[in-house]
Amino acid sequence: MTRPRFQSSTESSKREWFSDLIGRTRFVVLIAVIAVLLVAFSLFLQGTILALQTIYSTWRDLFAAGGDTQTGSLSVQFLEVVSTMLKAVVFYIIGVGLYSLFIKPLNLTSALGVESLSDLEQKVVSVVVVILGVTFLEHFIRWEDPLETLYFAGAFALAGGALVFFQQVHRGRGGDLQQPEAKLRARRELFEHDTEQREIREEDVERAAQATSAKAEGKVGAEEGGG
Repeated sequence: MTRPRFQSSTESSKREWFSDLIGRTRFVVLIAVIAVLLVAFSLFLQGTILALQTIYSTWRDLFAAGGDTQTGSLSVQFLEVVSTMLKAVVFYIIGVGLYSLFIKPLNLTSALGVESLSDLEQKVVSVVVVILGVTFLEHFIRWEDPLETLYFAGAFALAGGALVFFQQVHRGRGGDLQQPEAKLRARRELFEHDTEQREIREEDVERAAQATSAKAEGKVGAEEGGG
């Protein structure tokens, strides 16, 4: 009579061991996190060097020409700096977002409103839309070929419209744990107490469960439930 129970216990321990092994594979994401953060750091460095070079050339031309400088070309150069920095921000958000979702939760991502892959996608899409706008503004200021600028505007409208539509469709589907109290507490712990790691409290889980139930029952809207 004890043999089947022993076999059942052995099979259960094997399943738990295999489940733990599968769960530990999440640390593979560290490879992607390190790679993406290195890309972000490289872009930040490139943007900083580009900004310093542009500022230096601007002041040099300003004093040499006595204020007779081409503001259009300067605007394009500074917009290139902004575009580079925004691209770095995209990779940075992806890196810290993946770390917080798969390795250990961070107050930084909670303060940014990234609680799920859906939230991460929406944040990245938002920055990408801004990058598209900055890139179009560069072409508009140059105004080298009006027809090419018109084609670019059409492509920008299609791409930007698709991204905005994607945001509207997926709005409110993420952030199951994202509540206003948890978000404010994460910001306070991050910026006032220098605490990087986020603590998920039981009350946060209870509020998230209540918000999820309210969404399912249709008592609140998707945006209200997501906090």
